[in-house]
Amino acid sequence: MYANYITKTRLVIFAVLTGLCNISTAQQDKAPALTEQGKKIKVHYAQILDSIQNEVSAKLPNLDNQKKAAFIDARARLAGLTTPGEGSAPEAYKAYETIKAEAERQSLTAARALFADVDSLLADSELDSKFMKAAIIRHGTPRGLAEFAQQGDTERALLQELFADEELMLQVLIAGGANGGEYGEAMQTYAAIRAASTRACNPGILQRLALGTALHQPWLEGKEKGGVYGIVYTDHQTPDGQVARYLHYEKAYLAGELDPAFKDMNAWECRFITSDPYSNQELAWTREMLRTYRPDHIANDDQKWRYTRFVKSDVPYQTPKFDDALGTRTQQIVACGGKCGPRAFYGRTLTRAFGIPARRSTQSGHAAMSRWTSDGWAICFGAWWSSAWCGPQGGMDFLLDSQAREHENAYRQVLRAKWIGDVLGEEDVSIRQYGKGGGFWDGLAFYKKRAIVDDARVETVELAGGMKLGESDELLGDEKSEAIKIPAEDKKIVVDRDGIITVPAVACTFPQNNTDKIAFLNSWGDEGMQLHYQRLGTRPEILRYAVQVPVTGKYEITAKVATVSVQQTVILRLNRRTLVNLTLPYTKGLWKQTDPQVIELRAGSNSIMFTLRAPNRGVSIKEFQLKPMK
Repeated sequence: MYANYITKTRLVIFAVLTGLCNISTAQQDKAPALTEQGKKIKVHYAQILDSIQNEVSAKLPNLDNQKKAAFIDARARLAGLTTPGEGSAPEAYKAYETIKAEAERQSLTAARALFADVDSLLADSELDSKFMKAAIIRHGTPRGLAEFAQQGDTERALLQELFADEELMLQVLIAGGANGGEYGEAMQTYAAIRAASTRACNPGILQRLALGTALHQPWLEGKEKGGVYGIVYTDHQTPDGQVARYLHYEKAYLAGELDPAFKDMNAWECRFITSDPYSNQELAWTREMLRTYRPDHIANDDQKWRYTRFVKSDVPYQTPKFDDALGTRTQQIVACGGKCGPRAFYGRTLTRAFGIPARRSTQSGHAAMSRWTSDGWAICFGAWWSSAWCGPQGGMDFLLDSQAREHENAYRQVLRAKWIGDVLGEEDVSIRQYGKGGGFWDGLAFYKKRAIVDDARVETVELAGGMKLGESDELLGDEKSEAIKIPAEDKKIVVDRDGIITVPAVACTFPQNNTDKIAFLNSWGDEGMQLHYQRLGTRPEILRYAVQVPVTGKYEITAKVATVSVQQTVILRLNRRTLVNLTLPYTKGLWKQTDPQVIELRAGSNSIMFTLRAPNRGVSIKEFQLKPMK
């Protein structure tokens, strides 16, 4: 079905659509007036909504009045509770939490009593087509859809295409709908992406990525919900635009650069992958840098810290002094460090760069992040979900929704209850004030999610240590220090025909195990091993090498290193007496040779000791080279 979308009309409008991707939202300062045709279109959508409302209302079951009243009353009691004011005694907070927990239990119990009467309706897909059309019209509003459709035949066709395809409507609504109700814009973006890539037209991860990218439009300043202007906006948090952003991820996926879990993401999860505020160039650099500088963070089995552990290991918690000479903003954050904001920003970029969803986790006076793991979403560098929000959505609401979505069949019943509320024009349950407000059916939808999660006994992923993880430069306490075995091939010192001696960094005689400072790492791909001298840790480490030199004389010593900061100096001690300072280049996390330093070595065995001045930033070392001078 999806392949049929690439029509001649779609290909003709592609150039127009992609050109519009770069139009500034600042050019749109007020909603356009409806033309005469627009007014007719608005009436048309309103009539569809009225017709569906009449039909659905006639088919709704007659509910037990006592059960319904009990549910409404229980919710009203819960909504009426008042949180103790700032500075209240601990006993007041404890009493409030006790009363609140009981009120929530009573609301869920009352909802369960009603589920017995409505579950057969919610399990039936017969009315889905009408439900979904009504939900889209209600969310986009007849006025908003008319504003978009009045622009021309192409715009009207895009909305007609959406309403004619039940499978697509379902996928759109399961994925959370179009941000701000901008369904016309979302369809424009979706069409432009699919015109740019035939791979986005076939079922699979790339089609889901295309749809998620298209649906995740910005919340535009000064723009009423549902007001659309018919252009494909460049997301103000996606500087390259949605089409270019999609193509960036398609290329990375086909090149095998993304996390293995990426291929299984649904369209809802994909919304939180492509919405990063940094450029495609910075995303590509992040992947290359981590593969070179800290490949261990990519291979981390603990998914809560895969990629994001780099923030702890290599982005210092400090007041930064950014300098454009250091590169892009992401490179400056890594080089200069930062407090909660920059660290959380880059933590999200790290996960998104590898195709893992991440979101903001704003907290009072603090910036954190949340991210996907196979065990559920987790907050990094911050406090619990109840203290967090992202835009208009509270942390607890997002957590509940993400957990309920893991149960696809049951979650479809949540959607149907919500769609009935949309058909009837009910107020939505608040996504900021957990479970408050909303009409009867929307309330049932919320408690259906609560019941799904409660019945499944879902455990929430929580990072030990809470906010301390984001506010300190301390070790996490689980650093590896076990004995390791380095293959002999990776430790082999080689002398070529020109007498150049190559010493692998992992060929040190001491240490032999990982320590707080030293990590022996498998290089990315099939590139052997490397050594990382970490910035964290309480004391310096000395690396010792024993090198056999064939001829006494002067040698140029260089090292193949990767660094993410400036002004680092290595101290070399030769044969326990000669000290040499070797300045490390700022390589932006990629491999580069140091400038050569001249040293004198004797024939036979030589001792080379290596350490960094404290406090130090990290450096990854692949190898040293000793080149005899003529």
